[in-house]
Amino acid sequence: MTGNDVRTRRPTRGRTCAYLGRAARGVGVAMAALLSAAGMAQAAPALMPQPASAQFDTGSLPIPAGLSVVWEGTRTALLDRAVGRFTARLAALGGIPAPAPDAPGGGAIPLHIRVGSDPGYLSIAAREQYRLTVDANGIDLVADGPAGVLHGLATLLQLVQAGPQQPSIAYARIDDAPRFAWRGVMIDVSRHFMTIETLKRQIDAMEMVKLDVLHLHLSDGQGFRVESRVFPRLTRVASHGQYYTQDQIRDLVAYAADRGIRIVPEFDTPGHSFALLLAYPELASQAPVPGDRHQVNVAAINPTLEESYRFLRRLYGEMGRLFPDRYFHAGGDEVSPTQWTKNPAIAAFMTQHGFATTQQLQARFTARIQKILQDQGKIMMGWDEVSEAPIPDNVVVEAWRGSKFIASATRAGHPVVVSAGYYLDFLLPASEHYLVDPLDPRASGLAPELAEKLRPKLGAMADALKLDPSATMTPVQDRLVMGGEAPLWTEVVTDEMLDARLWPRSAAIAERFWSPASVRDVRDMYRRLAVVQDELCVTGLQAQANRYRMAARLSPGDAGPVLALADATSPIRNYGHNHLVFHGTKIAPEQRMNTPSDIAAPDSLAAERFDDLAHRYVAGDRSVRPVLETMLTRWRDNDVAFQAVSAGHPILEEARPASQELKALAQAGLDALAGRKDTQWRAATSALLARQDQAVAASANMVVSRAAPQPPADLLQDITPGVRALAGLD
Repeated sequence: MTGNDVRTRRPTRGRTCAYLGRAARGVGVAMAALLSAAGMAQAAPALMPQPASAQFDTGSLPIPAGLSVVWEGTRTALLDRAVGRFTARLAALGGIPAPAPDAPGGGAIPLHIRVGSDPGYLSIAAREQYRLTVDANGIDLVADGPAGVLHGLATLLQLVQAGPQQPSIAYARIDDAPRFAWRGVMIDVSRHFMTIETLKRQIDAMEMVKLDVLHLHLSDGQGFRVESRVFPRLTRVASHGQYYTQDQIRDLVAYAADRGIRIVPEFDTPGHSFALLLAYPELASQAPVPGDRHQVNVAAINPTLEESYRFLRRLYGEMGRLFPDRYFHAGGDEVSPTQWTKNPAIAAFMTQHGFATTQQLQARFTARIQKILQDQGKIMMGWDEVSEAPIPDNVVVEAWRGSKFIASATRAGHPVVVSAGYYLDFLLPASEHYLVDPLDPRASGLAPELAEKLRPKLGAMADALKLDPSATMTPVQDRLVMGGEAPLWTEVVTDEMLDARLWPRSAAIAERFWSPASVRDVRDMYRRLAVVQDELCVTGLQAQANRYRMAARLSPGDAGPVLALADATSPIRNYGHNHLVFHGTKIAPEQRMNTPSDIAAPDSLAAERFDDLAHRYVAGDRSVRPVLETMLTRWRDNDVAFQAVSAGHPILEEARPASQELKALAQAGLDALAGRKDTQWRAATSALLARQDQAVAASANMVVSRAAPQPPADLLQDITPGVRALAGLD
């Protein structure tokens, strides 16, 4: 969990692929022509992550017939498959044939690959460096190991230029290696089950941006998601019929390994164990009650029973054999103290053994689990709560509640993986995550005054989330930071939504984990992120196809007005949207995650472009005025169409005020371009902008109750900064 970034800056946003459909494609082509006329063409190669060292020469290498690989050194079946994926993606991006990797001649440009062997492949010690040269003589890729080849091919794809004449590859000299070895995303498949096909799409996208760890959260209160043959009731009772077979897991692990990606499983204990305890209630601290919403989130294993440890030894042994990675995440987060203190036997055990706090009791549990996993050849990981009392120092701590836990855990000698500042389910724009550095112990957390304001709602969690202004790191502590990962918890994320909620923000975070710390230009990040997202869509992501499907489901035959509203807005942040799940709503359960706020992306293409153009216009560039007028006119006029398609539709009717707000903002922008700046207009426009600021402020303050001033349909108006600039009200 992260808090609010305390730095002040004008927000900027990225873009997503143009949505599907005939009408939408027409708008996209027209807008592209206008943007090109306004000088918006991308000049520099859009590499993400930025390489450690890169030089770009004038010119490019034409590849009308594609590439032909010439191998030097070690060649394996894994590398042949990697080249096969590369050529298929090259064909998709460049619009050229995809010859077989060994196909001779035919005008193909030679790609020379020289690779060394690496006994540490698929480990934290993998050799990932590569050197890539593209010039008039061809392409040379030299890698220290197979991982370097995968990374070099990913960079080569990003150098492809699919121009109007023929595809080419930009001249470049690149020497590259990652800043951190652990670069991951975490996907929660317990709260909403994700299909194997959906997970494979994410793995393909991860390969293309050099992420190398997929952390799967496989058990929680809502379900246990892996077939167990040792404890079959986990499959029959705790999975609710949605689980991965052991053969599917082996296939997924092999699929990821082919792409240089390790899968780290998480089976969360002792808390978040409601589903497990429904199947085996004799291990529970409090008897689980089916259907009890509160217990779903707090039910905990009894840590005083020897049977609990015998059970977990056998369960973790079975699961560990399915997931060969050395690292095994055992959870350890958010154990409710009352689960233990209100059990008389557990309370007596604590008194007998001198445990003054539940944290001390949990430390005993953690030490036992660490020994079990160590005996099975695994390295234990746990969320940062496990470090609140002394535990074995080889337990890897995942810092999530705030960046200060990076400092405290490394000070105690623990290796650390950082997720504080990278929680994708906060629905923050990419810029918020991008400026959080894994080595900064003060980068993420709640400002002290905000923590106190939220204490009545958060309770003791307010202290954990609060920033520590005194937190510091030494070089020795820095070396204990293995890297980071971006978690996506799925209370309000379905299989259909996953692609759009993970991407493109995960690509921006991948750059933070890979590139030098000095790479921090937010505007340039968004320039490149836009192109990379398109590449991910072209090569397999279904984010935009799924968004179109969701909009068409709401408005069959006329999805355009819904998509136009969604493209200019973003969902409310910091769990404000979770009221659909936790606080009740008039929307039917099956429709609660098919609303305009679920279709809208945290980073808006249209808003980011508009914001850039508006500030260029204010700075004196009058050439962009036609583009601004076209965009504003489209948003203003969309309201008429939206009011028509929303009539009689409960979900869309909730978004009518949001559409009207967008219309009003767009009209204010058009008025500003026309020179209207009289006192009455300025007062009305200021009030309009103030309403948007209030919605953003409520979202930023993590207010999620039904009584909070939610914006209409949980949508934030993302064109607000650009309109403010045009109106001269910055």
